[in-house]
This record gives sequence, structure tokens and C-alpha cells, in this order.
Amino acid sequence: MKLTPRRTRLRRILALAVSAVLAAAGIVAGAAPAHAAVSCQVDYSTSDWNGGNNQGGFTASVTLRNLGDAWSSWSLQFTFPNGQNNIQGWSANWSQSGSVVTATNLSWNGAIATNGTTSIGFNANWYGTNGKPTDFKINGVACTGANTPPTVSITSPANNTHFTAPAAFTIAASASDTSPGTVANVEFYRDGSLLGSDATAPYSWSVTALPVGTYTFQAKAYDNQGGTATAQITVIVDAATGPSIVASAASATVTEGSSTTVGLKLSAAPTSSVTVAVARSAGDTDVTVTPATLTFTTSNWSTNQNITIAAAEDADNANGTATISATATGYTAATVAVTESDNDQPVYVQRFLEQYNKIKNSANGYFSPEGVPYHSIETLIVEAPDYGHETTSEAFSFWLWLEAQYGRVSQNWTPFNQAWATMEKYIIPSHADQPTSGASGTPQYAAEHDYPDQYPSTLEPSVPVGTDPLKSELTSTYGTSDIYGMHWLLDVDNKYGYGRCGDKTTRVAYINTFQRGPQESVWETVPQPSCENFTAGGTYGYLDLFIKENGGTPAKQWKYTNAPDADARAVEAAYWALQWSTAQGKQADVATTVAKAAKMGDYLRYALFDKYFKKIGNCVGASTCAAGTGRDSEHYLLSWYYAWGGGMSDQWSWRIGSSFNHFGYQNPLAAYALANVTGLKPTSPTANADWTTSLTRQLEFYQWLQSSEGAIAGGATNSWGGNYGTPPSGTPTFYGMFYDQQPVYHDPPSNQWFGMQAWSLERLAEYYYVTNNATAKSILDKWTTWAIANTTVSGSSFLIPSDMSWTGAPNTWNPTSPAANTNLHVTITSRGSDAGVAAAYARLLMYYAAKSGNASAKTTAKALIDALYANSDSKGVGVPETRSDYNRFDDVYNASTHQGLYIPSGWTGTMANGDPIASGKSFLDIRSWYKNDPNWSSVQSYLNGGSAPTFTYHRFWAQSDIAMAYADYAALFPNG
Repeated sequence: MKLTPRRTRLRRILALAVSAVLAAAGIVAGAAPAHAAVSCQVDYSTSDWNGGNNQGGFTASVTLRNLGDAWSSWSLQFTFPNGQNNIQGWSANWSQSGSVVTATNLSWNGAIATNGTTSIGFNANWYGTNGKPTDFKINGVACTGANTPPTVSITSPANNTHFTAPAAFTIAASASDTSPGTVANVEFYRDGSLLGSDATAPYSWSVTALPVGTYTFQAKAYDNQGGTATAQITVIVDAATGPSIVASAASATVTEGSSTTVGLKLSAAPTSSVTVAVARSAGDTDVTVTPATLTFTTSNWSTNQNITIAAAEDADNANGTATISATATGYTAATVAVTESDNDQPVYVQRFLEQYNKIKNSANGYFSPEGVPYHSIETLIVEAPDYGHETTSEAFSFWLWLEAQYGRVSQNWTPFNQAWATMEKYIIPSHADQPTSGASGTPQYAAEHDYPDQYPSTLEPSVPVGTDPLKSELTSTYGTSDIYGMHWLLDVDNKYGYGRCGDKTTRVAYINTFQRGPQESVWETVPQPSCENFTAGGTYGYLDLFIKENGGTPAKQWKYTNAPDADARAVEAAYWALQWSTAQGKQADVATTVAKAAKMGDYLRYALFDKYFKKIGNCVGASTCAAGTGRDSEHYLLSWYYAWGGGMSDQWSWRIGSSFNHFGYQNPLAAYALANVTGLKPTSPTANADWTTSLTRQLEFYQWLQSSEGAIAGGATNSWGGNYGTPPSGTPTFYGMFYDQQPVYHDPPSNQWFGMQAWSLERLAEYYYVTNNATAKSILDKWTTWAIANTTVSGSSFLIPSDMSWTGAPNTWNPTSPAANTNLHVTITSRGSDAGVAAAYARLLMYYAAKSGNASAKTTAKALIDALYANSDSKGVGVPETRSDYNRFDDVYNASTHQGLYIPSGWTGTMANGDPIASGKSFLDIRSWYKNDPNWSSVQSYLNGGSAPTFTYHRFWAQSDIAMAYADYAALFPNG
């Protein structure tokens, strides 16, 4: 049978970890000359990053303070001391002449009252050193004196200190400042959540009853001039040994005016009765717990006894927190972290916070101990990732988006910045992970084939490949040859046992799966490490399953694949973070992260080029299709992947784009931001032109592919069949690229799943909301009419399109006179209740309705998110799914259907866990650990002839999209 189309879209053929160094300088005025009404102070601080070769970039945060008469307008001028240049700023009109920089007010921030402030900023490059300006002038008057932001350090505990659960300790910090600044207070954070503030030295905060896990603690010092500084440490809490009290949940959320229960029991039988004392040990006094004691005997010690946690009504509009502790002599205590959910917020803000807290609740298991988001809470799940505790760049991008929404609601931007830092640490390869990225080399051509049994594919060095137009420019711009982009797939728990570059033990390991043509569904994949040094697999690891050397043997190498839609979504999240923080006057809080998003967008341009940099348009014949130079290999669309690799120690490397373009990967809002938004424009010289053209090309792509009914068809390719083959006669084209109904993969067809429609058109709707673009509106007018007509919502039940089939084709694209696609048709073959897709679809309708005023779109969106909320459970929102495709777990390869795991005859190897790899093996045979999964029995029963199993999954991306749907509705329709 065919694999159901559920999220199998992530199919692939195949970074620099920037440390921000905080430096700061400031200038404060004394008395101004008698004839001048200006008296001013300028606070100037930077967050620097080193690009290598003694150069790099930085983000400057500048605060202007009016200490004299009111200003109706202002002009700031200063001189760079070390040749800094390439300034790109925000919240002012910025210009630079030589080393002199001038910034003038915008229409909305020119009037500054006495003692008033305004914050502006910019990104720029530095060379050699990044000295701070010292000659600030406002309206021609020097701002004299000095104000330096504070310094802060965490004095205890030491970084990476281990404690035993439940941990209790004090975070102590030292902070100082230089006159006229004085330290105002120090805030303490855990994993981005504010714990509290201390205004008196020595600065400290007590931590109690911390459960097992790895935590990031921060101390953020503020001075009386508005300057800040932050210090950070990691604390590890290990599991206790010996008898303990066990809580059924490590955390609980209680809405004001209500209560919830948590069970307590003992871990082992006592020799006599044990009295457990229960009390609120810290936090909000609105939270209470009963009863005060529980008694466990030699007979009932293993049975949960419930405690009731209640939250009283209060008058504030904030969520409170508290800790409930259960203690007994000789036993390790149990703790429950309680969140008091405020009920005075607008209803959809409450729903957002409720869903957000479920996702961030460590007891629900969305994150690994390292803080990496899992693909799903559940481990037994096969779709694009073949295991639930893998993760994808998709999950990271949704996490960033979720934290941007949280910043909008809470005005706390630390979680957003920390999410980016975690992404940078774990899924953007460091220099050690791409050690020879700067070595010379070009990709060697290898044809893609229709079926896995046509692999390995032979390298053909005689086939011409084009010139990479980006590598030299990016290296010059950032001072490094490392790619700053996410690899698409991580084995978070190291389930396969490859570890980091073959060490077999390190968690959060880079892996890959898809590599063998469009028919290779997840059920046909052979997972392999991204760092291939032959420690598992066969003689040459896994390389010779996919690529055959031409007269040589495979070399040890590293290789990564980027999913462009995920990186574009990260840029999209950064765009919204910038907009929302700016509206709050807090754009400086996210400026450093936004600059990194711009950098990611610079590298994302590899997705805009043909796979082998061949010329775009009527490219037929691998040997005869011309190699490209400059921009003639650029199709300007967000393609299915870009990839890069090189030798482990041998000095060679390669980079490729992709020739397959799917409408579902386009992101016009990200292209718009990278082309137009100050702070998000990449710094490479040609980046702005690339993204400007890409934005136009993406909009045309949607137009070209819109069916007669309104849905969007598949895409286009510059390499028919993946080998620059000859398409059927009469195949329509888009800028010379051939129409492809199902780009990239065929099992199932890549444009069968409605989720692609909802994801992609939601981005288009955001772009329409931001720009009021007429082309976007025209596409959405038609699409939403079609989708709403095929949507049914009644209370908690809903049905939306699920699977689709296609007939006909678009007309060949004529940009000067686009033709209606009267011969391109879509048929909905099934409808379903996919919670994540419903959320994305609802958000699409919201943005469209908010701009267009379409009442039907607003009504449908509200009905969908209300139905989702009605399906809430303790971990998020759950809708059961029957997985009939799980009968493919034990499929062996069938040559007539090309389904089942294909291993060439005679090829043998061993997975890292010892599972043999050979012809005749199945998906399950090389993943035998699945048989130990707690949910395996229902699958085994199905394989034995029983009914298809039903699961309720909590995918990270879906639960995040649901939360964001609530937040979007609250913001777009504040009056309901």
C-alpha cells in the first residue's frame, strides 16, 4: 500500500557557532553651553561576533537621553575609530561618510521630552578591533562625560555544577557600575523565565526543589542609566539514589479560581508507616495545597494518594508560579512546579498561554535534557523522521516562531534569544563539524534515478557543472567558509548510536536518511551518520549504498542537507520578533538575534540555484546542458534543499543547490523581509538583489500553479527526472523550467497532502497582511473560497481537506500576460481532522480576513480554533489518528512495486546497535529497538493480522502552530 501523506514532505538527497561578546561604552553630558538648549547622554553598547581573519560584525544598541530642553527633532553624529563600515540601521535615517556616521529621527521619534529617551540601533562590520566612538553630538552639541553599562558575573554556583534532585541552592551574582551609573537591580532567570529581582547587594536568588534536568540560569544587571549586562551558567540536576517520594507530575497548571490534583507515592516499600508533609515551599501565596500530610503504610506505599492544588482569584493580569514540596525523613523529596494561569487576560491570550505552558512543561516531554525540541512527545512515530525523538530544522523553526509569539504577549524576549542560541549550538554545524569547508572543490555530478534499486549512482566527473557564485562572496563577508544554515535531521537521544562523528556516545547527533530518488519513502531509508568515518555500516560506512566512485574508493567525509523552508521560517519568526519588539520599544532586546537571522538568509540563497549550477531554462542532457556562470544558474525560488560537504581531513569540499521547486516551500514574507526590512537585510553585496527578484518570482510561481478551483499545484524543475532528462512533449514551462506535478517524491505524491497548501498559503497571507499586495490578495481570494467550501466545523468536530489528486497542467508562463489555468484541476479525495494543519489553515484565514475584511474567513478560523481547544488534553491538543501505513514496518523489498527496504545483493554491514544490514531486511530489521517501545504491541498486533493501530500524537510543530493560532486571533481580532 501507499504511505499516507502525513508530513512525509521532508525528503532530502543527501556553522559557525557565533559567540556574542558584550562590550559597551557610553557618553553622558554635563552642562551644555549657555546658548544651547541641548544637554544629552548617549549610551552605546555592542554585541560583537568574530567572523575569523581578525574581522567580524556587530550589533550596536544606542540610546539617546535628553537631559535638557525638549527636542522637536534630533540629529546624532559620531566617528568610528577603527574603520567600521557597512552600516545598516533601524529607528533612524542612517548614513555614513568615511568614518563619520549620522542618524536623524524618523517621523515618530523626533519629539523627545526632557528626561525622555529613544532607542535606535544598527549592524556593521569591524576589522582588527571594534573600538567605541567617543565624540557623540546631538544637534551639533557634544555629549560629554561617560556612562558605562554595568558589569555582572555569577559568583556561585560554578558553571556546570551538578546537584542532586530535588536541588536547592542560591544563585549569587556580583554587579558593579561606573559613575554616574549605579546598579539598580539584578534579575534572575531560569531557561528564559524570570524568577525574580534583587535590588540590594549582594545580589542573590534562592532556588528550591529543582527536578532532574539541565538548566540555564542568567543574571541580568540594570543600572540607573538604562544600561544592562548579562551573565549565564548551566546547572545539571541529577537523579537521586535511595528511597524517594514520587509525584505523578513534575509540574501542574491551575487556572485562577480552580484546582487540580497530583498523585504522590513512595518509590519502595517502607519498614513502617511514613508520614509525608506537603506544603507550598516557595512562590505565589495564591496557590495552596491540601491535605498537609499523607500517611503511607507497608501495604499502600505504591498507590497514588492525591493532593489538591488550588489557585485563588486575584486582581493582576499575570501568571503566578509556586513550588509544592512533599518531604519525609529519610526520603528524597518530591516537588511540583505550579503555574497559576491568569483568567483576567483575553480568552485567546489565556488559551495561548495555557498551550504554551503545556509545551514548556518539562513533565510533558517536548524537550530533551539538552533543551532540544523533539519531533514529537511520542517515540513510536514514522513519517519524515523515522522516530519521534529525532528532531528536524522544522521543529526548531516552529520553536523560534512560538517564542516570538510569547515575546509579543509577555514582552520577555529572552526565550526567543535562547531558542536561537540552542538552535545555533545543536543544529547549525560548527566549524569542527565542517572542518574542510574552506577547501577548494566543486560537486561531481551523479544522476538521480527513479527507484532505490537503481542505486548507487555513479559519479560522472566529465559532466560539466557551473560556477558557485556565492562562496567567495560569503567568505569575504563573514570571514569564514563555514555554512550558517541548519542541517535538517538530528538523532537527539542518539538512538542509532552513531554519536558525534563516530564517537558512538554523544547525544544530539547529526544523521541523514533520504538519498535514493523519488520513490524512496521513509520505509525504504537507511539512516546514516552525517560525519562518515566508517565506524558503522559496511566497509565504507553507508556511502556506497548511495554513490559509486568512478574508479576509486569512498573517502571519509562530512555532509549536511538544509531544508530551506525551515530556515526561511526562522527568518519569518525573526521578522515578527523585530516588529513586535519594536512596537514595545524593545527592539534592542532582539537585535543580535535578528542580525543572525539576516546572516542565515544570506546563506539560504544556495536554495535559489540549480543543483549543479547549470543554466536555468530548457536544460536537457546532463552533458549538453550548459554550466552556469554568475546568475544564469539562479531560478530564484526556494527549492527543496541545498547541501554541502567535504573531506574529514582531505582538503576538498563541495556545495550544491537544488533543481526541484515546490510551491509548498515558498515564503514570500521571508523574501520580503530579507529584501526590504532594515536589520534583516543580509550584508553580502548581491543578497538584496537576489531576494528582491526572489520575492517577485515566488508570487509569479503561485499564480502559475493556481488551479481552476483555487488550490496550488506542485512545482517546476530544471532537471527533469533529476538527471536533466527530456520531459514529455508539450510539458509547460516556468521561465524555462518544466512543470512537475509531484516534485521530489512520489511515495506518496508530494502535492497530495493538504498541509502543504495550508503551510505555504499561510505565509502568503502574512505577506498580504503586511504589504496589501494585490497579487497575493487575488491568489488568496480564490484559494480561500475553495478551501472554506470544503471545510466543516461543528462544535469540537471538524473536517478539512486532507488528500488531493490532480489532472491537467498549467499554461506555459507568460509574465506579461498570465493566463487562467482552465485545464488544471484539483479533486479532494479525502478529508480529515489533522490538528496541526487545521491550526495553520486557521491562521491563514485570520491574516487574510484581518486585511481583506472577509467575514467567512474570520468565522471559519474562529470555529476551527475553538474546535481545537475543545480537543485539549493534558499535553496539548490531541486528535486520534489511525495509522494503516504501519503495515510497512516489516516489508522487505518488492521489485515489482519498488517498496520495502532495498539493499543491493552482496552488500552487508552492521548498524551501530549490531542489527545486520543485508538484502532481504526490512525497515524494522535495522531498527530492532522499536520492538522495545512501550507502544509497540499495538503495531505488532496489526502486523499479526489485527486492526490498524490508533495513536494520539503530539508533534512539536503542530502543538506550536495551535498555540500561535490562539495568539494570532487575540492580536488580529482583539474585540472578538
